Amino acid sequence: MSVLTLFSLSLLVAAPTETGLTVAAQPAPLHGTLLAPEGPARAAALILPGSGPTDRDGNNPLGVAAATYRKLAEGLAAQGVAVVRFDKRGVAQSAAAAPNEADFTFDDNVADARLWIDETLARTGLRCVWLVGHSEGALVALATARDDDPRICGLVLLSGAGRKAGDVLREQLASAPLPPELRTAAETALSELEAGRTTEAPPQLAALFRPSVQPYMISWLALDPAALAAAYHGPMMVAQGSTDLQTTLADAQALAAARPDVRLVVWDGVNHVLKTAPADPAANVAAYRDPTLPLAPGVVEDVAGFILAPR
Repeated sequence: MSVLTLFSLSLLVAAPTETGLTVAAQPAPLHGTLLAPEGPARAAALILPGSGPTDRDGNNPLGVAAATYRKLAEGLAAQGVAVVRFDKRGVAQSAAAAPNEADFTFDDNVADARLWIDETLARTGLRCVWLVGHSEGALVALATARDDDPRICGLVLLSGAGRKAGDVLREQLASAPLPPELRTAAETALSELEAGRTTEAPPQLAALFRPSVQPYMISWLALDPAALAAAYHGPMMVAQGSTDLQTTLADAQALAAARPDVRLVVWDGVNHVLKTAPADPAANVAAYRDPTLPLAPGVVEDVAGFILAPR
């Protein structure tokens, strides 16, 4: 047998192992994947996905096919980190677990994260798991860790918001082409929801303020990412791309300023799905639809380096 053949076989043996996971939940099980390195895992990570109908690979039918979470899991597994990622409720293999929108709140995201923490620890045999939250998943990570749960090693927050959702929505509404009466109605509805009260909004604003989504919004609007970051006492890394069109460096700085020991990483020329992309909106969004593009240089290395750093 040639040296080349032996080398090729060694690569096959050393390849990470992928295992399908099923977690008991109501009204139906949740499904995910464990990508384990060859040999004992040096650490375990759970990827918490962003908003919308996002699957375990980081894709959704609304125009995202970047496979960001799959690529991140593969990169971390190559560094010795076991990674669990999952299909959200109502998505892909977890479709049967779709919630009733009127009954779903942000706390349900946290409850699901805790189910997956239990599953990750049971599968890896490790004492704690790193929460790697992307976009809205960063807020889920912060909310899940707010009691300093000892099962959580630390947090890696990627492209997360640093301001309360109400501030972000007001900013978006200010730039929306709304007539004055609808702008006033939107502000009134938002203020009522922030106060914890359901409200009525004009039909033209139903996409944002329909009655069935208001319980979720009330629970979401109450969360302050920076305050949650300040209250958590474990290791925390905040990372942000400079060409992200959805969250900004100001968001990352707000999270990092919450505690003096937070590690802030800024990736130059990196967009929201962690790919190299220019600031031009059309070219930037094109990277959302290209699964062949690798993650930007530094992303896997920085995340793995933080998780595996001696402490």
